[in-house]
Amino acid sequence: MSAQGHIKRRGWCPGVRRPMATGDGLLVRLHPFGGRLSADQACLVAQAAREHGNGHLNITARGNLQIRGVSEATYPALLALLEREGLAEPEGDGPNRLTVLSPLAGLDPRDQFDTIALARHIENAAGAIKGLPAKFFVAIDGGGTMPLDELGADLHLVALGDRSIAFGMPSSSGLHWMGTSDLTRTPDAVHSILSDFCNLRRKGMSEARRLRDLEPDLIRELVARADLHPAAAPERRPAAPRAGVISHGNGQAVLLALPFGRCRAEQLVQVANWSERFGSGEIRLSVTRGILLPMIASEHVSALIDEAGRAGFITEADDIRLCLMACPGRPDCGSALTSAPADALRIAESCGDLLRQSATLHVSGCPKGCAHPGKADLTLVGRSDGGYDVVPNGSTRDASFLHLSIDEIMLRLSPLNTLNGLRRASPERQP
Repeated sequence: MSAQGHIKRRGWCPGVRRPMATGDGLLVRLHPFGGRLSADQACLVAQAAREHGNGHLNITARGNLQIRGVSEATYPALLALLEREGLAEPEGDGPNRLTVLSPLAGLDPRDQFDTIALARHIENAAGAIKGLPAKFFVAIDGGGTMPLDELGADLHLVALGDRSIAFGMPSSSGLHWMGTSDLTRTPDAVHSILSDFCNLRRKGMSEARRLRDLEPDLIRELVARADLHPAAAPERRPAAPRAGVISHGNGQAVLLALPFGRCRAEQLVQVANWSERFGSGEIRLSVTRGILLPMIASEHVSALIDEAGRAGFITEADDIRLCLMACPGRPDCGSALTSAPADALRIAESCGDLLRQSATLHVSGCPKGCAHPGKADLTLVGRSDGGYDVVPNGSTRDASFLHLSIDEIMLRLSPLNTLNGLRRASPERQP
């Protein structure tokens, strides 16, 4: 398949078979199941990024891997290579990968069920459902070390601790809990919700492309047909770590963060080499937009962290860059209206004290909010005039009544060092 016909389209979920035009060429997105790659696969992708793209990659908030800067001329060879290696998504217009897991899936001793097995059941059953929108996805959370609450999935499945699963969906006030199901019935309940959602769309009863956009009475109908029991909210857990060492049943995992999820081909090769030298020969793309290396023997952790730090990875959980979220921005993304990463780093230089108080800052080059679907303490949304809509304690989908240039934003933020100060400087949205 040629890239012809794709390069003018925007706003859908790109894949290997459906590349998307961006500011630096075609973007080709890989969707490995569970975000897992072998060292050999990682090296192959890195080589492909150099030969067929511009050598730059991104890790997304769903644990996918993007090859950037592919040209129309190089795309056919890249497609053939990724198809041959089993790294291309199935044919069709539905989700390229339906389920998203913690990078610790199958290893986390705190997980209360086998999330990988449930994901495979759901993926296999959903393959026959026609009409699922490409961006639709299900987060499967075993209740372990890395919660998936902030992913913005259409459907969140979260362990309750008694072999039952809570079904949630995003709302303006966090996850809304729809109901619960026994673990053994969960695959059937998920299939019921997904197929009924598609039936509603097919019959013209709703034009919603995401579950969160359905009318409340239709949501209640889906819940009833899936035979969910009354909702029970899971216990709130600390946010997922974004960098550092995490213990699991087979040793240690080292989570390496990347500023804004941006990775060079040579860094991916280094990660693959470390996974073979120090671990199991496997890498896991993390929903924190970093890379997790599992099963690292304790005696190798220090050497791995030292080498990773010198290679440009973030290895410490308190690094202030972890409080920043930004999309590729201009000129890399054709939809972006501002240079989001550069502006985020400028802000970090002027308000490091504020970020050290665990404030979160999301700088988005356009309203799509690709880098972070959820809320942040401060969200900045790029405007056509080069400035930003300012959204305190919200997301890119929320309305803003304050519009500032990057210089004005920095002037407001530079003297602040507490979250209360941030809230006073950026008053809440007014009706």
